[in-house]
Amino acid sequence: MATTVEVPLWLFILILLFAAVTFASHFLFPSVRWFFRRRLERVVARLNQRLERPIQPFKLARRYDMIQRLIYDPQVMQAVADHAHAEAIPENVAAEQARAYAREIVPSFSASAYFGVAIRLARFLSNALYRVRLGHYAGDRLKDIDPKATVIFVMNHRSNMDYVLVTYLAAERSALSYAVGEWAQVWPLSRLISAMGAYFIRRKSRNELYRRVLARYVQLATEAGVTQAMFPEGGLSRTGALLEPKLGLLKYILDGFDPAKRDVVFVPVGLNYDRVLEDRNLIAAANIPGHRFNTGLGVVTRNALRQLWLRVTGRYRRFGYAAVSFGAPLSLAGYEGLAAADAPEVLAAELMQRIGAIVPVLPVPAVCTLLLRHGPMSRGELETLFAALVDTLPGAHVHIPRDSEAYAAEYGLRLLLERRLVTEESGLVAPVEAEREVLVFYANSIRHLLPSGQAHFSAPAK
Repeated sequence: MATTVEVPLWLFILILLFAAVTFASHFLFPSVRWFFRRRLERVVARLNQRLERPIQPFKLARRYDMIQRLIYDPQVMQAVADHAHAEAIPENVAAEQARAYAREIVPSFSASAYFGVAIRLARFLSNALYRVRLGHYAGDRLKDIDPKATVIFVMNHRSNMDYVLVTYLAAERSALSYAVGEWAQVWPLSRLISAMGAYFIRRKSRNELYRRVLARYVQLATEAGVTQAMFPEGGLSRTGALLEPKLGLLKYILDGFDPAKRDVVFVPVGLNYDRVLEDRNLIAAANIPGHRFNTGLGVVTRNALRQLWLRVTGRYRRFGYAAVSFGAPLSLAGYEGLAAADAPEVLAAELMQRIGAIVPVLPVPAVCTLLLRHGPMSRGELETLFAALVDTLPGAHVHIPRDSEAYAAEYGLRLLLERRLVTEESGLVAPVEAEREVLVFYANSIRHLLPSGQAHFSAPAK
């Protein structure tokens, strides 16, 4: 027992390393995880005291546990068997594909990242880039929502700033779980977005197994009461106008809805901007066949550095107003259209109608509408027509800075002149013909609110 054993130095170091790893994995790591888990639970408990809708345990579960729960869900296991039979592959191969999809979809939510970093960053960016305003707000009806119901914010998609703006304005309500597309799967952006609770989706995937795994995740989150946010249009509007709704996520929610367990309440949200940061990229994507809308990290970084340089040199000015409206909620438990054979289509149309009705009217879209409709005019004529336009929109929320329609017209015109989208010569303001499609892009954002027959604009022929 006391015999001396000689071993090479490299083997001795290797034995020590194995011993250290074993000690850490069995004794140190569990203690460290327990310590941080207890701290996290205390942080979440404090947050839930001030949030209107507390963070659900489903959202706080470990990502590994959620992946396991998803892939061993009976419906997913049946989907695996069906996929294996359809593709003539072993079930274990299909199960690994399902596991890969689950890893891609399931987020790794961090309350610290969301409320410690994301909310502060969203507040800073929103107010640094825009003059943020709250438009229509159905406050009383929102407060009357059943505390146990799953709330889903549904909104029009104007810009990637939508995520930032709504996260900031909904900060006192709950932590939102977004469905985000492939654009967000850029390192290191993907890690931050996943930590904020967003889940990635392949918008154009035709893989049946993938869609069934995604559907089950959405249904599990909805059943657990996770507050969500989604864009029924399915992607950014490349024309500025409201798009026809996509049915995917809505159909998943309807298929899994059980009124005996938990109600699902949709809250319509309307957004609009005096300037959309990606406007020219979106227009190019709409006009050039096969053009891919570029939202890579390089584009974001270049724009951020440019704005930082303008700030350092004292030439920075905000991009005008950004406004968000919250409309009357729609409860699935009391929704009559739920019994219709085409319930997803009926629900999608109803939600888009509610979203469109509360889209804010801002100075730039209003001035673009008037210039496209009436052509060159003086500043005095623009102010008169702006007031007349407001009178034709009695049901819409029109943001009028300083409660002065004349100032609103002047403000919108100034922003357009700064971007050289319009010119002013001999006392007349006129659109720049080469920039007409940009003006159409902004006018389209309120086109659906105008009286029928008064909002048909077209870009110049190519």
